[in-house]
Amino acid sequence: MSFVNKFSIIILTYNEEDTLQGCLDSIEWCDDVVVIDSFSTDETTAIAKGKGARVFQNKFTDFAQQRNYANDTIDFKHEWVFHLDADEHFTKDLRIECNKAIEAYQFGAFLVPAKEILWGTWLKYSAGTVYQMRFHKLKDARFEQYGHGQRECDLKKGLGTLNNPYEHYFFSKGVNQWFVKHLRYASEEAENEQNVSLEKIPLSKLIHGASHEKRRVLKALSYKMPFRPLFKFLYMYIIKLGFLDGKVGFRFCVMKSIYEQFIILKKIESNI
Repeated sequence: MSFVNKFSIIILTYNEEDTLQGCLDSIEWCDDVVVIDSFSTDETTAIAKGKGARVFQNKFTDFAQQRNYANDTIDFKHEWVFHLDADEHFTKDLRIECNKAIEAYQFGAFLVPAKEILWGTWLKYSAGTVYQMRFHKLKDARFEQYGHGQRECDLKKGLGTLNNPYEHYFFSKGVNQWFVKHLRYASEEAENEQNVSLEKIPLSKLIHGASHEKRRVLKALSYKMPFRPLFKFLYMYIIKLGFLDGKVGFRFCVMKSIYEQFIILKKIESNI
């Protein structure tokens, strides 16, 4: 059964020669792939052009700015866009669901789940399901920076949720690169925490909010937890049943606990 493609795909890149090929292979069916590159110094742009993608370069400030730059400046073939990263792969089921969402047009933007994959293992329990707004009609949503990532804003026609995930191979560049990247993320998270107070946390969302709103409140509350690294490990490994992910799940929970310690150290450093 064939489907007429109804959306463009945006990929953010910076020195992704080791990961981009797999991403592009998963979207060979897309007739409008746009790569927004942050002036890579490797073969990233050559690989993208070799697969027929349109390549534009823009200095990276943060994820929200880069995604908004794409939305605001590129002349896309379609009114709808999906934001993908170079270490992420599309699936057939997600493609079908996206096209059906466009036809229905009940919402102008959608949260999309990620299937987190580490060393070939799907972290079904320890990583859980992470949702981000990645799919939207161009005029119906924008992005704002939050921590080291981004969130949706300026929603014109509400926010829906897709069921089918994309695959995120988040460890594709190895241990060293993961720690280097998360040291940078820790700085951004530490700065973000400075702006969070208990009085500003919308606790009512824990009862009446949507699932993604509840997750955000729990994350904000976790900023105030004592012994955060230990709590993070126990929460992921025991409460979320991360032990069911085997040895890989255990190692991932340890890594996330170390990341929490990075954030604490960055906060201490910034206050010295």
